[in-house]
Order: sequence, then C-alpha cells, then structure tokens
Amino acid sequence: MAAVGTTNSVCLEIKIRSIEQALLPLIKQISSLVEHGTVGMLRPTAVARVGQAVNLAVERFVTVGETIADDYQEIRQGMYEACKEARQAGAAIEHICEETNEEIALDRSLLIRAAKCLLAAITRVLLLADIVVVKQLLLAKDKVSHSLDRLESVNNFTEFVKAFSQFGAEMVELAHLTGDRQNDLKDERRRAQMAAARQVLERSTMMLLTSSKTSLRHPNSNSARENRDTVFCQMRRAMDLIHYVVKDGVLNNSESGLHSQREELENDRGTAYACMRHLQKLLEHSKATMDASCQDTLPSALEAVLERTQDFTDSAYTSHEHREAILEASERLKAELDHLLQLYATVVQTGFEGAANSSEVEESVQACINSARDLSRHLANAAINQAQDLNTATKQGLEIVTDIRQQALSGDVERLNRTSDQFQDSIDHILEVCKLLRHVAVSETLQVSAKFTEINLRVYGPQVVTAANTVSLHPGSKISQENLEVFAEMYQWLVSDVTTIVKDVLEASQAKPEKQVYMSLPRPGKHGTTTKPLKAVRLDTEEQEKIAKSGLEMKLATSEMEAETEKWQENNSTQMDENNDIVKRAKNMSSMAFSMYQFTKGEGPLKTTQDLFTQAEYFAEEANRLYKVIRQFSYQVPGGAQKKELLENLDKVPTFVQRLQFTVKDHTVGKAATFTKVDNVIQETKNLMNVISKVVTVCFECATKFNITLPQRVTIPCDEQNGGLLPGQLSPQALHRLINVRKLNKQSVTLPR
Repeated sequence: MAAVGTTNSVCLEIKIRSIEQALLPLIKQISSLVEHGTVGMLRPTAVARVGQAVNLAVERFVTVGETIADDYQEIRQGMYEACKEARQAGAAIEHICEETNEEIALDRSLLIRAAKCLLAAITRVLLLADIVVVKQLLLAKDKVSHSLDRLESVNNFTEFVKAFSQFGAEMVELAHLTGDRQNDLKDERRRAQMAAARQVLERSTMMLLTSSKTSLRHPNSNSARENRDTVFCQMRRAMDLIHYVVKDGVLNNSESGLHSQREELENDRGTAYACMRHLQKLLEHSKATMDASCQDTLPSALEAVLERTQDFTDSAYTSHEHREAILEASERLKAELDHLLQLYATVVQTGFEGAANSSEVEESVQACINSARDLSRHLANAAINQAQDLNTATKQGLEIVTDIRQQALSGDVERLNRTSDQFQDSIDHILEVCKLLRHVAVSETLQVSAKFTEINLRVYGPQVVTAANTVSLHPGSKISQENLEVFAEMYQWLVSDVTTIVKDVLEASQAKPEKQVYMSLPRPGKHGTTTKPLKAVRLDTEEQEKIAKSGLEMKLATSEMEAETEKWQENNSTQMDENNDIVKRAKNMSSMAFSMYQFTKGEGPLKTTQDLFTQAEYFAEEANRLYKVIRQFSYQVPGGAQKKELLENLDKVPTFVQRLQFTVKDHTVGKAATFTKVDNVIQETKNLMNVISKVVTVCFECATKFNITLPQRVTIPCDEQNGGLLPGQLSPQALHRLINVRKLNKQSVTLPR
C-alpha cells in the first residue's frame, strides 16, 4: 500500500511540475502582448503572431490541467470548466489580435479584460490542482497517524517490528510531500512552522523506537512508559501542526480544546516585537488619517506591549539596570500616548476637518513613536545580555547530562535526584532565554524557530532524567541504556538549536538596512544618490518565474488605469489638459508600477531588490499625495450616489498605503525572506493600484457630470527660495503652503497674469 501511495504521489508531482512549466511561457506571452500592445511597438502581423502564441500556450496549459482532472474525480467538473474558460479567453485574445491591422488599432481595453479573464481561469486551475496536492498530503498524514495508533497498542516485539516497518515507509512518503509543500509555501511563518513539524517527526522517530522497545522490555516501568507516551504525544502534535499549516489555520474538527490549541499555534505572533510593530503601525496610520477608532485601538495596542514587557522585568536573569531601563521607557511611552489621546479627544469635539495637519498632533505622534523605539531597544538589550551568558548555561547542562548518565549506571538514586534538580534549573534558564529571544526576533522564521525549540526543550529535556530513572532501576538493561543515550542526544540537538537561534537573532538585530537617500527612481543621481553603493541583490531565474503571475496582474492594473486616463483626456480635452494634477499623479504612479513590473522580468531601470523597495516607497508617497488632492476635490462634489462611491473607494487608500509602507520597511535577513518581501511588495502595490484606478475613474465621472474643475498645477516664475531650487510646477496645495511661508517671511509671490 505504501508503494502504491508513493507512486501516486510521484505521478501527481510530475503533473504539477508540468503545469508549472506550462504556466511560465503562458505568462510570458501574455506579458509580451499586453506590454507591446500597450505602447504600440508591434506591427499588426506581429500582434497576430503573439495572439496565436498566447492561445497555443493556453492549450498546453489546460491540457495538463485536464490530465489531472481525469485522475481525480473530486475536482474533475470544476477543472474542466476552468480549462474551458481559459480556452475561451485564449481564443478571444487571438481573435482580438487577428482583427488588428494598419487601419484598426488594437483594442486595449478589450485586450486587458480578456487577459484578466484568462488569468482568473488560470488561477482557478492552479487552485484546483493544489486541492489535490493538499488532499494527498493529508491522506499521507492520516496514514502515519493510524500507524502511530497501531504502534501504541502493540504488546509484543513481533507485532512492533512489523508495525514499525510500515510506519517507516509511510513516514518517508510524508517527509517527501511535506518537504515539497514547505518549499512551495510563500508565507514565511507557515514555512517555518512546517519546518519545525518535520524536524520533530524526524528526530522523534529514533526515540519512538527505543522508548517503545524499552516499554515492551519493562512493561511495569512507569518511567519507560512516560518516555514512550511523551514521544507519541509530540509526534501527534507535530502532525497536527502539519494539518494546521496545510489547511492554513484550520484544525481537525475531531479534536477537543480547539480554541486553546489555536492560541498555542498562533502565539508566536504575540511577541513583544510584533506587538510593538502593531502599535507603531497604528501611530503611523494616525499621521495620514485621523480616525476616532484610535481612542480604542491605541490603548489596547499599548496594553499588549506592556504585557509582553513583563516577561523581561519578571525574569530572574534580567539585570537590575536593564529592568529599570525597561520600566522607565514603559512609563514614558504610556505618558506620551496618554497625551496623544487627550489631543484626539479634543479633535473629536472640534471636528476632524484639517486635524491631520495639526503640528501638535504630529509632534505627539512622533514622540510616541520615538518612545516605542526606545522601549524596543531596551528590550532587545536585555534579551541580548542574557543570550551572551547562555554559553555557560548550555555547557553546564551538557556536563550535568554526563553526570546523570554515570549516576544512572551506578544506581546512585540519591545523587541522581540532586543532579536532576540542577539539570532542571539549567533547563529553566535556557527556556527563559528562548522566550526573550522569541520576543525580540525580527523575523517570523526566527520567532517560530525559537518558540518550537523552547517547546521541545521543555518537553524532551526532563525526559533525559526520566530515561535515567529507568536505567537506575534496571542497570543491566542494554535497551534502557540505549534509550537514555538517544534522549541525551536529543538534548544535545536542542542545545545546538538554541545556540543557532541566539546567533541568528543577534545577527538579525545588529544588521541595519542601507540608508535610502536618493530621491528618484528610475533616475538615480538626478537629486543625489547614496554615497555607499547598495548591495546588488537581483532575482534569479527561478524567482522571476515564481513572481511572474503577480507581476502580470500588476501590469494589467497599470494598463487599465493608463487606458482610463487617456480615454478621459481624449473625451474631455478641455478639462484634462496637461497641467491636470490628478492625471499627472495617476500617470506618474502608472510609470512607477510599470518599472516595478519590469523588475519581475529582470528588465527595466530597477536592477536590485533595494531599487524595487525604494521605488515602492515613492509609489506609496505619490498615492498619499494623490489621496490628498482628491480629498480636496471631493468637497466640491454634491451629495449623492457618486460622492458616496468616491468616498468609499477613497477611504481605502490610506490603509493600502500604510500596508505597502510597512511591507517595504519590514526588515529581512536571508535570500528566502528577501524574495518573500519582494513578492509581498508586488502584491501590495497591485492592491493599491487597483484602488487608485477605481478612485480616479469615479473622480473623472464626477468632474464630468457636475462640471467640476479638476485640480491644476500652477506655473510660477521664481526659481529659488532662500537659496533652494523650486520645481517648475506646483499643485494648488503646495502653492498655498508656499504663499503662507512667504507671508511669514514678509515676502510676496507674484503670479503671471
């Protein structure tokens, strides 16, 4: 049965790889068509050939999808329908391209809609194929679970050997499937959780063998039974974690205590670092948009942060100086936030209009952010201080394990009990350090690794003493001695894991991202560049393939907004002149998004991941400027359905801007984490672009319907102000600020007549 299962998994893996291989050329063909069709770089005959190539690539892709459907009845109908939709979209694209000639231009809007339909169908095919992969993995997990149940119930060596042989074969299949799934997971935290579960299963297998044999050899030994039961429990928890990761947060319904188990699996998100980031995110968000909900969200966020700091102040290993610094920083943060909330209360009474520009509120927000960063620094220093002293504790623990072995073999129970107490103290010290390291770890991978190392050490560490008790009761038993050696080896592995985590957390906390000071992309150097060159980190071919679909989706959103602005310029030439502020900013955002799309293909002016992140920062800033311009415009729109639609879409912009900004600012260490960040930046940029496109469309519709003049940029003749260069054009908002500055300086601005 195991061989059949392995063969089926291999066949499915081959088909999944085939569908992935068919996807890449399809994405490339669509990208080529949309890109060149947009800028008019291809002749009609070339456009027709590209359309044919797209349709051919679609045919190859859906053929693989249909072969998967033939083998799996549960997805057959849905897969056939998705493949049919993809074929129709591919044929529509080919038809649109064939109708293009010297006299009839390529219908861009129709092409974009067809490409979106095709991508939707492709996504559905991939999701259905993934359902099969998930089902097969869960089936393999269930087989291992049943084998564990059988192993736990056997009463003699003959049955145990037979059951363990089957268990081993099924574990090999599960390890293969979970390894592939781990590599395919994009979510950093889920990937780390899968790695932790696989590691527990791998390391526990030998302990399962020796503890079961010891229990069978000494059936009346409570310590032997405790060893065995602990291993079974940990392996089942590891498989529960695999189920949780594969189902993306869904636990087995058959299990009891689901709520507490979910909290246990997700509590790596409740670290001091994560809570502090959440608080800072709320504070940053309050800068961009004033919201009455801040009076509720900020106090709860602060409470979560202060609750986590208690782990540092309550630790017996935290020095007096670090404890006092943490308490002082906590009080300062609380006082600053109380002051900010008082200002918010005043704003609520006087109204929100213009409150976001209040200098007093901005200064108070910045003071809170500075205090939060100060507290974060003190927490990190306290954890690092303990981590630097960890070598002594781990060395002492390993020496105690050696003593435990000798005392167990000699049967000196009294000395063994005293040494066991010392060993537990050593474990407690290491566990305390693990907990604090998890609190200050800057990446989710490190947080998850620290959490599960702490759990495994807490569970398996004391089992060394339990195994030693069995040896002391049966000093002549070779199998019990072997069992003690295996548990001692597990302890050594866990200590090594702790040392690795300490090193990684220290490196991550000390690593500082390059300071970004150049002001414009894709024109580095125009406004000044960094004096220190950025490290050139590029996407390799495999990474470009993984991100190709996301890049194309962003390109389609960009093309849609470009088509919309051009359509309104053509149909409303009197209003959509070249100085229109909304049009200019929308086109500027389209240009930035296009350069980011080119990066996903290894092309364009953005050469490194740092270039991409910098471009994303300015994309978010431009979106924020556009938001403010349209917010002013919305005051002129009469009440009604159009204004409601405009405001509903416009109110989403600050949220998406904040999400993109925090994604860009997220500190990463390592190639895998950097690629995940790139993927997330592309996704957030695409989401923001979609919202902006809707806002701009509704804005133009309102301008036309109600005959409202859109914001214009005004040209001023002066070139300098106090020795500083001025841009050739200013928006009305920037011009208003400039006039106020001149009034303060008792100067005047003369506008052209």
